[in-house]
Amino acid sequence: MAQQHLDPTNPLAGPGPTGDALAGYLRAQATEFLRALRLHRETGSGTNGSEGSAEAARALRRSARRISASLHTFQPLLDSDWCESMRPELAWVSGTLAMEHAYTARLERLLTALHRLSGSTALPGQTTGTVAAGRAEAPAGARADAATGGRAAPGASVPQRAAARDAGLRNPPAAAPERGNLTVGAAKAGALLDRQLTLARTRAHSTALQALGSSRFHAVADKVAVLASEVPLTRAAGSTDLRPLADAAHGRLSDAVTALPLVTAGSPYNAAALVHGLSPDTVPHPQDAPWHQVRLLLRLHRYAREAVSGPKGNGVVDLRLLSAGRALNRHRDASEAAAAAAQAARTPRIAPATAYALGVLHADQRHEVEAARFAFQQCWQKETVRTS
Repeated sequence: MAQQHLDPTNPLAGPGPTGDALAGYLRAQATEFLRALRLHRETGSGTNGSEGSAEAARALRRSARRISASLHTFQPLLDSDWCESMRPELAWVSGTLAMEHAYTARLERLLTALHRLSGSTALPGQTTGTVAAGRAEAPAGARADAATGGRAAPGASVPQRAAARDAGLRNPPAAAPERGNLTVGAAKAGALLDRQLTLARTRAHSTALQALGSSRFHAVADKVAVLASEVPLTRAAGSTDLRPLADAAHGRLSDAVTALPLVTAGSPYNAAALVHGLSPDTVPHPQDAPWHQVRLLLRLHRYAREAVSGPKGNGVVDLRLLSAGRALNRHRDASEAAAAAAQAARTPRIAPATAYALGVLHADQRHEVEAARFAFQQCWQKETVRTS
């Protein structure tokens, strides 16, 4: 049987929200944008930004995404020229502000994965800065214990045990050479990723600060301020039902999901996904693009539901959409983390152990990509069966 639409915005369900509801939604999002901008200016920003400014930047991104998505989905009800000029600018704001957070999360994800894969007692990126000091400052007994895998003698002091543990990370037991190579390589790989991604994060932070102080951003903020009080609706918007347009967004999402290789996503291991991982070509992984597109369409569908449901959402909470969105977010994060590991592995003159650890890390993140695809596939097909 044919699958029914999951969106409650069925145009046959009777009178529904019109352009006035859309105007209210856009005014609310514009107000949130201006509130977040004021908070960002009040909290200021240091070298890496304070927690308050980071939260304000996230709020700016959230409202910018929702306004841009609404302009895309409900463009027939809005002034066309205004929409065409606003959407790229809002996308620029959201994308620019997202980069610093993306690099921070990517570094944390990769270091955590290295820690898990190497079985070390601290994050690889954190051990490299203390290993040399530990080897130099550790007592002779602690250095000797490094040969036994970092086990300090009974009765050793806390500093001695800590120094022996750090030395043990650099000198793992000879009984497990492969694990030892991964542990040593993980420490160097973590340091390499830390340097590369921290530099990228710092540059992204500077770019975001420059963008927020630019005339281009001020022009966007001025337009959003006008939107908070005046929405450029067409004459027919006041009597036009929003639900057919929202349902069309759902249809585009369903078509994109149908085109995904969900059978492949149901497999426990997709070896073809590793073919391009360490190749000289640095273009995005060819398998990932359709999934990234579904993630964007899912976001458009979710924001369309928000606009149609009203500020209180009419009590409608679609847990399937939330679960599917989380799975696709994990897919995006793991895909980008795998690309970062592959990029680090291309660094000239790195040690073989470092390259080995980065290769293991890349494969691990591609496995995470497959796991996220499988989770999305399970979530989506379960709902398909239930509504068929």
